[in-house]
Amino acid sequence: MRDIEWGLLFDPQLAIDSLPYVLGGIGYTLLISVASMVFGLLIGFFLSLARTAPYKVLEWPARLYISFMRGVPILVILFLLYFALPVIGVEFSALQAALIGFTINSAAYIAEVFRSSLASVDKGQWESSRALGMSYWQTMRRIILPQSVRIAIPPLSNVYLDLIKASSLAAMITVPEVFQKARIVGAREYDLLTLLILVSLIYWAVCSLMTVLQNYLEKRFEEYL
Repeated sequence: MRDIEWGLLFDPQLAIDSLPYVLGGIGYTLLISVASMVFGLLIGFFLSLARTAPYKVLEWPARLYISFMRGVPILVILFLLYFALPVIGVEFSALQAALIGFTINSAAYIAEVFRSSLASVDKGQWESSRALGMSYWQTMRRIILPQSVRIAIPPLSNVYLDLIKASSLAAMITVPEVFQKARIVGAREYDLLTLLILVSLIYWAVCSLMTVLQNYLEKRFEEYL
């Protein structure tokens, strides 16, 4: 076997020198992931209500939307928003396209998380609420939602972790986030491997911090589950 030339695999000095520049894109990474998660939660919540509604006029459009967004790669959605829509006169900046793309995509997954969480609440609680004379929305707001939100914390955390990692795809439409900046340095220094390892460590650190928050929230609410 050939001896491994570790200097060709990873250059510590280049990684250290490049770190400030690469971290300059962390703001975009966090903006895309946080904003997409927040708006995805809002859209996903209403999608889940439509998905479980007894009215076909609400249920089937929600089903179609969720099926499409879960079945199409996010990179294709980003390309459609940034490169294809200008053909019909609709233009977005790279950042706008990324925010819209990740929001509408994550909303589909979040909707399914909410739907399964709502379904996991014992149906007897619906019946008890009706027996007490509570309306559908009173039951949903006071009884069902508080329980389903606690159940949804672990899968929603996973959705957010996926968003953080998937935000690297925004580099494909020139958003100057962490991965895009790493690509620039790697191409300039002819050492893409070192920068890929560096950016992997950065994403790992960010996701690890999110995992700590997830564990805190789970422990905070476990007494209610």
